[in-house]
Amino acid sequence: MEKVKSIGIDAGSTTLKIVGVEEEGKILFSVIEDADPKIEEQTDKLLGELRNNYDIENSKIVATGYGSNLIKADKKVTEITCHAKGIYEYFKTGGTAVDIGGQDNKVILISKNGKVVDFIMNDKCASGTGRFLENTSWRLKISTEKMAELAISSDNEVKISSTCAVFAESEVISQLSRGQKLEHVIKGLHRAMVKRITSMVYAIGFNPPLMLSGGVAKNKAVAQMLEEELGEKPLIPENPQIMGAFGAALIGLSE
Repeated sequence: MEKVKSIGIDAGSTTLKIVGVEEEGKILFSVIEDADPKIEEQTDKLLGELRNNYDIENSKIVATGYGSNLIKADKKVTEITCHAKGIYEYFKTGGTAVDIGGQDNKVILISKNGKVVDFIMNDKCASGTGRFLENTSWRLKISTEKMAELAISSDNEVKISSTCAVFAESEVISQLSRGQKLEHVIKGLHRAMVKRITSMVYAIGFNPPLMLSGGVAKNKAVAQMLEEELGEKPLIPENPQIMGAFGAALIGLSE
């Protein structure tokens, strides 16, 4: 049974991520589930299941995210610190990290030594977050993956002026009712989201390379448009959703 030195738990607004690492920082396992309202019970259940395959009895546990205060852990660390740590160690470089979550965005400037230089968060409104796309996905009964495909394939786009996720959803429906093509409207929606993120990047000061984390980083349309807007092809981890939990686990190694 493999020995787990440290466990990072990222209790986000929409998903729960758990990562276990060995003493050298190599990832031994990662778990992602939709966040349950009873986050403490969900975490205990998942850790109980992991005990069947891994030695986690003496593992350090570091928690981060919205629900971190509800989780039993040896240490609680801010999301900014954990995401910066995770993505820096994954790519071994400083730069600009953009974490696009379900209900907030973070832009973090990371030094060449892996230290947080500055950061900015959009946590008061769902504009530019995963929720911005999910609302429309639910309303149109089209998956976010299909929406990304439509945005990439479209040769034109309809401007979506609303920066509010709720109003943007209504604007999308209004544009479609006027006869605008679905793919043009969807591309415009993605563009509005990306421009919101881009404005945050420029507000803090863009320092390449651009590194993405969070579930929306898997959206190919968002990645492509960020490259168009910033002139820099983003670096994306194999599993961008776990970067916060990965960083938390790495911090646990030094405890």
